[in-house]
Amino acid sequence: KKKVIITFNQNILKIFLYVVLLVTGVHSNKETSKKIKRPKFTVPQINCDVKAGKIINPEFIVKCPAGCQDPKFHVYGTDVYASYSSVCGAAVHSGVLDNSGGKILVRKVAGLSGYKGSYSNGVQSLSLPRWRESFIVLAESKPKKGVTYPSALTYSSSKSPAAQAGETTKAYQRPPIPATTAQPVTLMQLLAVTVAVATPTILPRPSPSAASTTSIRRPEPVGHRSQETDLWSTTTYTSSQNRPGADPGIQRQDPSGAAFEKPVRADVSLGEMDSWKPGSVLLDEGRVPKEELSTQSLEPVSLGDPNCKIDLSFLIDGSTSIGKRRFRIQKQLLAGVAQALDIGPAGPLMGVVQYGDNPATHFNLKTHMNSRDLKTAIEKITQRGGLSNVGRAISFVTKNFFSKANGNRSSAPNVVVVMVDGWPTDKVEEASRLARESGINIFFITIEGAAENEKQYVVEPNFANKAVCRTNGFYSFHVQSWFGLHKTLQPLVKRVCDTDRLACSKTCLNSADIGFVIDGSSSVGTGNFRTVLQFVTNLTKEFEISDTDTRVGAVQYTYEQRLEFGFDQYSSKPDILNAIKRVGYWSGGTSTGAAINFALEQLFKKSKPNKRKLMILITDGRSYDDVRIPAMAAHLKGVITYAIGVAWAAQEELEVIATHPARDHSFFVDEFDNLYQYVPRIIQNICTEFNSQPRN
Repeated sequence: KKKVIITFNQNILKIFLYVVLLVTGVHSNKETSKKIKRPKFTVPQINCDVKAGKIINPEFIVKCPAGCQDPKFHVYGTDVYASYSSVCGAAVHSGVLDNSGGKILVRKVAGLSGYKGSYSNGVQSLSLPRWRESFIVLAESKPKKGVTYPSALTYSSSKSPAAQAGETTKAYQRPPIPATTAQPVTLMQLLAVTVAVATPTILPRPSPSAASTTSIRRPEPVGHRSQETDLWSTTTYTSSQNRPGADPGIQRQDPSGAAFEKPVRADVSLGEMDSWKPGSVLLDEGRVPKEELSTQSLEPVSLGDPNCKIDLSFLIDGSTSIGKRRFRIQKQLLAGVAQALDIGPAGPLMGVVQYGDNPATHFNLKTHMNSRDLKTAIEKITQRGGLSNVGRAISFVTKNFFSKANGNRSSAPNVVVVMVDGWPTDKVEEASRLARESGINIFFITIEGAAENEKQYVVEPNFANKAVCRTNGFYSFHVQSWFGLHKTLQPLVKRVCDTDRLACSKTCLNSADIGFVIDGSSSVGTGNFRTVLQFVTNLTKEFEISDTDTRVGAVQYTYEQRLEFGFDQYSSKPDILNAIKRVGYWSGGTSTGAAINFALEQLFKKSKPNKRKLMILITDGRSYDDVRIPAMAAHLKGVITYAIGVAWAAQEELEVIATHPARDHSFFVDEFDNLYQYVPRIIQNICTEFNSQPRN
């Protein structure tokens, strides 16, 4: 009987222990569930001097403070920056941020063999011959579903400058490798085995030095087949290190299409998965990364051909008349161009617009950042049908396609290639003129043009010459048959990449309306007035003059004002230079304020909306009337004013007239004969200011 009681008591004790362990396990499981809840994302803050190479994360969102435009925060490159650059300085240079700071998205990419410096948005970036890692800066956007960015950045050194900004940082550490030495097994561990459903099992990872018949290999790049497929399965992951509950089935791709992946053993626990950082995949296991650690994408992806850096839009014909077969041939040309161009953020970018009755964008410049993804997207394009309204499509591209939001880069020429089957069903001349004035280089490919008995149906004869950037044959392709379209591939790629011959690209010398306001008062004198006209001639010679490029007008003033010639009066440089020579000296008083008002009304009121408005005023004395209100009116109307004073001109008056900052827009010359010395400086300032502004 005693034995029965003892056995009964032991069974009760076992059941009691089992229940306790079960409850404890359930509680532990609940705690685990609580722990893996996704933490609330907070944007980490960094200082202006933090370099991208200090941060190991391959992609992250950060907040920059104000004041990063300071030249002491060095930036190397243009559009694609060496990781030795200030992150926030690069953001200001690229135009994603202004000097007031804000949030940005940073993405690491492969290093380049060279980085070209440039002046943009008040920041002078420097050139660099080579660096092992690069990055690009994008405007902060809402993360895609399944994508999480780190709330705390991982730095290559625990003493990070970002810590000074009050940011929570993490120093990179070697992933821990649990020991495999056998340990004594306790009774509680044995009992725990019976309730394994309540507590997760973690299998130890073998030490590299441990003797084993099956070795676990280092993670290998994407696309590299492992010989040990029975041990490892490939699982993709998001870039966040703060997301312990990440779904291993979710894949996030960078614009180039390369997914960040890591091989994960089938029985590895969640905690062990988190020990693998995106940066560490490229390292020998356990090696501490050096400063400026390279965190390139695991799959080599081209950054594009830097010798063909253009922003390209293909306008493809989706009209009903083209038919499915010819539409497919058209797509084959596009795919060939995408392959030949070597698409990438440091080279050409390409988008596609299809037109019929109305145009529609299939994808813009920043949708696909490599040739492979672009070709895949082209294959999926379907025909829309309708008429062949090319003029409407060109207007659409001019107004909507080349914008910063669509990936347009201020440092890249804008190019449009229009493909037309037969002839357009609307007019293209006016739409194309506006496109040229907006700095767009239009190429035309016409396939199977109108036969002699069909020309009566053509809405606008000679439409291709009216549409292209220049009528010199460089911008036009005439293909007799759709089956010969493939022959245009190489010539087309060669021409669109010849940026030196893209004559319609906006530059500081071909995109302005320049109004000269010339003092003809008695104090100037006839001889000095001719010297002033020579100064005006020397400045004008530096610009590209035409009805779609830079235009020039002139006003002379004393007490009164006279329009010498307007912007639309002459459309060639020889005609403009001859008109300047014919200006006669007037003589009289000096009413500069009234002259500015007159120029605004008679010259700049007729300026084109897509032109930069430049007023260059030359005077030799103090004005008899007030200049403050007229000068303010000019500034408010967007007229950039340069004030050049000679001899008895008042310096403080020049500074009031000039656009801010006055040191860049006002000049004082002691003698008329020294005016010529300021021509290079004025041109340089005009171009520096132009290059610091967005293209569109």
